[in-house]
Amino acid sequence: MDHHEHHVPEAAWPGPGESATALLLVTALVAYAVAVAILHRRGTSWPIARTASWAAGLLCVGVALVGPVAERAHHDFAVHMAGHVLLGMLGSLLLVLAAPITLALRALPVRTARPLAWLLSSLPLAVLTNPFVAGVLNIGGLWVLYRTGLYTAMHTDPWVHALIHAHVLAAGYLFTFAVLGGPDPAPHRPSPPWRAAALVLAIAAHNILAKTLYAAPPEGVPAEQARAGAELMYYAGAPVEIALIFLVCRPWILPRRKASNASRFESV
Repeated sequence: MDHHEHHVPEAAWPGPGESATALLLVTALVAYAVAVAILHRRGTSWPIARTASWAAGLLCVGVALVGPVAERAHHDFAVHMAGHVLLGMLGSLLLVLAAPITLALRALPVRTARPLAWLLSSLPLAVLTNPFVAGVLNIGGLWVLYRTGLYTAMHTDPWVHALIHAHVLAAGYLFTFAVLGGPDPAPHRPSPPWRAAALVLAIAAHNILAKTLYAAPPEGVPAEQARAGAELMYYAGAPVEIALIFLVCRPWILPRRKASNASRFESV
């Protein structure tokens, strides 16, 4: 290894942040389970596949943010990139497929659910859930993170570290919801061709970024770690991208009747 290469400084803060994150994840799991129980008490069923998707999505987020993977990610770029795939790609997809907004609208009292329904129809959310805007927030945010000094800053400042992870999760969730157009209510959902176009552009930008990281590592990242992380970003992200392509194109790939019978999730 070149002696002039240097590692990003290892984070010096311990567990309070991770403890708070774990508590939030457990709270989200319990809240979802309580909402499902409320529906069952009313005699309304809720797909078990969606509950499993929510639990699996939270598990992906938890593995990325709490425990050994999160600790190693502070000083190993390849492990950091594994966290990116879990947090911003696979975890986001699983959480979106769990349809938490639909569950909340059904479980909450009408008076409480009404502001949430209004928010879904609001102009700001219409802008944010435009798949091209969401794509810029998601993939554009990654370009800013890795092609500026922000990656180094996130490993020296715990607040920057927390904000970046929050952005990766929120932007990944928003983009996934925007290109799928559901399964939660999406009053401003564009037609499938526009969503497919936004997805193709985002995948291209994501993969180009991976190739640039392979050729030109972020500041402070050894070349061998950068290559391993870039390959992980490119190849580990591919199954999630393929799943998104299938879900967006499903109305064209499968007849409507077969699509509804083939999946335990409601149509997206």
